Amino acid sequence: MKKWYNYFTKSESFDWSDKRLPIPRFKINNIFGLKKFLDIIHARQCLIKPFLENKNYPLVEARELLPSFESDLFEYENLPGFSLVAFARPIDYFNEIFQFDIIHNSWEKIIRHEGESSPLFHATHLNNLATFQSRLPKILQDRFRDTFLDTDVSLLTNYSRVLDFILNMDRGHVMGMNARDEFYLAGVYASFPSDLDPELKRFGLRIKKFKPNDSLTYELNRNFVYQFLMELYGYPVVSERRTSAALFSRRLFKTGEHFLIRALGQTDRTITTIYSSGEEKFYPSLEKLALVRLETKKKDTIKFLKENGFFLDEKKKAVILRVKFMQHKYDPNNVREERALSVARQEIIHPLTGEVCSNLNIINDISYMTLKLNDIVKGEYNGRIKYKREIIENTDSHEKRLKFLFAWLGKHQRRIIGYSDEFYAGVTKVLDNYLLSQENQEYFNELYKLHQEVWNKYSYIKQARKIRLLQDLLRKRYAGDRINYLTMLEHTNDILSDLKFELVNYFDEIVAKATYLTEKIAGNSYLVRTYIKDKTEKDLTDYGVEVKKQYGRLISLLDELKAIRKVKLERNFTN
Repeated sequence: MKKWYNYFTKSESFDWSDKRLPIPRFKINNIFGLKKFLDIIHARQCLIKPFLENKNYPLVEARELLPSFESDLFEYENLPGFSLVAFARPIDYFNEIFQFDIIHNSWEKIIRHEGESSPLFHATHLNNLATFQSRLPKILQDRFRDTFLDTDVSLLTNYSRVLDFILNMDRGHVMGMNARDEFYLAGVYASFPSDLDPELKRFGLRIKKFKPNDSLTYELNRNFVYQFLMELYGYPVVSERRTSAALFSRRLFKTGEHFLIRALGQTDRTITTIYSSGEEKFYPSLEKLALVRLETKKKDTIKFLKENGFFLDEKKKAVILRVKFMQHKYDPNNVREERALSVARQEIIHPLTGEVCSNLNIINDISYMTLKLNDIVKGEYNGRIKYKREIIENTDSHEKRLKFLFAWLGKHQRRIIGYSDEFYAGVTKVLDNYLLSQENQEYFNELYKLHQEVWNKYSYIKQARKIRLLQDLLRKRYAGDRINYLTMLEHTNDILSDLKFELVNYFDEIVAKATYLTEKIAGNSYLVRTYIKDKTEKDLTDYGVEVKKQYGRLISLLDELKAIRKVKLERNFTN
């Protein structure tokens, strides 16, 4: 299996008479069918082919597919990259809202002019060649013309051959539907409009992070809004190609288009697809496809993948992984406020049959996360991470370990806040043993500012994890179980009591969220109507009396919390 064109050839969805030009056995007349076809073509030629041809191909680390996404560490100029937009409708060249060079579909000419002998068909074919050829590097132009002199570049069945040349173009390519409701290559050299400035400001105003004509608020919150907006569409704040793909998809979705936008970056080595079939409610669907290095200590997982042939390369533990995401509306009162995405589904794709395995947890492997954290603090981890604008290559000094920890905690903040108590206990044990170690105090004193940065990040996570329980209590849930109103109020009061005495050490935004969540709990309409409003002890059962008692304590604690917070804010303002 040393040739890229030998992969997926056991998939029954395609005719493999010519392994280089697979013919789909399904009609490609909708976005889902097109995506299924493109997944195979792009996986073979844009991921597997460079992997086989480059012994040092940079496999994607599983954590890179976990939101929040990191900005790129390196650019691999020799790897393929492209961008694509496809519309499930005919192309209306003059009225399209972006620029590209049009390619005409010959099948429409054949229908109207009695076959390929038509002079118009021949002229259209030559015009397509000239358009395509003019956008290629000069060194490839003659080879392109020789390859397609007698071959229609617009047909989807020839896309695999055309793709070799598209990967040498600077801009995007376009697909549309012909008169027979089939997709074809409709354009090249496309520029996707991003409209970044107005989109960013509109979004920031909508989520109330910006205020009209307020430059200070804009300056303080711009990076947060920018990162949140980009992550909704699958990217960090990165290159123009991927920024444009994200914002163009946002614009198309607003207009109700049935579309697919796909981009592969030479830096992230990941094919990101944003598409809408008209069934999505708030945001278009989002997927990522990449060659990932399996990072797990679970022997059962490795054994299953090996025995069932899912490894693309067993020695390198390389697998083809597709991840599907779910977008979340911005919620300022969520302790994981910055969460724009979560993983909805993981699919390991079989490199021969194309079948998927979706019951393995590859990118959320908690055991591996704890082991990696342990390696970092021991100075035994040799991976890369981005600390602010600096790339950290290893952990061979305390300075590098602290920088690595700061970036690692930022990357996995949401997960540490939200994962199980068992996982959290493992994380805190590792961090406490390192950050509070007496043996390391001399080094930490010399690196005081950096140590404090890490400690602040860690403290925020610890505080947010406590307050996160209020979100569960608001839904009458605790430790995964359904609870009654009395238990809800008791647990809420315990959290508020601890918070009241530790308030001086808490981040104000955490306290603000705790206050909001407590007010929501106190404002539960059924609770107030049944046990509180106009109710005396005579009107209530013993259970009801206890509920009313705990409710009174909650209101008292909430008032104390607000008063202490007000004094703290006034003191901070004065200072």
